[in-house]
Amino acid sequence: MKSQKTIARTFGVFFILAFASYGAGSGLIASLADVTTSLNNVSADSTSLVIGVILMALVHTIVNIGLPVLMQPLLQPVNKILSVGYLSSGIAATITLIVGAILVMLFVPLSSMYTQADVADHAYFETIGTLLVKANFYAYQIGMAIWGFGGLMLCYLLFNSKLVPRGLAVWGLIGYLVFIVGTIAELFDLPIGVQLALPGGLFEITLSIYLIVKGFRKTELTN
Repeated sequence: MKSQKTIARTFGVFFILAFASYGAGSGLIASLADVTTSLNNVSADSTSLVIGVILMALVHTIVNIGLPVLMQPLLQPVNKILSVGYLSSGIAATITLIVGAILVMLFVPLSSMYTQADVADHAYFETIGTLLVKANFYAYQIGMAIWGFGGLMLCYLLFNSKLVPRGLAVWGLIGYLVFIVGTIAELFDLPIGVQLALPGGLFEITLSIYLIVKGFRKTELTN
């Protein structure tokens, strides 16, 4: 059985890696917002896009699912149903984000076909590219909404278990609730998701640093 300190530090590092890997991956594929430019350039230099997808679909997947897996020994004694719910939401959210990343990867063959097609057919490929970008956007928002619900379960369990200061857990509850509102608003074309993600994002960074430095408060580990 891993010690609480090991679980805490690993959880904190994984949280930061999850945040950084998806953020970096998203940054590398940000140019896809301009579909015409992307279709012209991706086939010639697909390295950035492939690296971005690897960060989003591989690195992020490993650490994101690792988070609830790590916490199971600590959370199950508090509430088995919610601990499994946290794990399930983490898996569901990650799978949804993987789907979005795969859709982005389709820009590589699409770009190749675009550059070889007649100019008269370019509008057809640009429409497909626009749909892929939009589908990735929806996958991201849905995945993040699911992750937010998992975060609510996590913070509720942290509050009840007193593994971290209760004020920090309350911050997380509020932050994730606001975050979910932002993701749902984005689905209805209300561009407020970034602003409403700040409280939850700051909570995740603060929690990560707290756990790396101080670890969880002492409790009895049971199965």
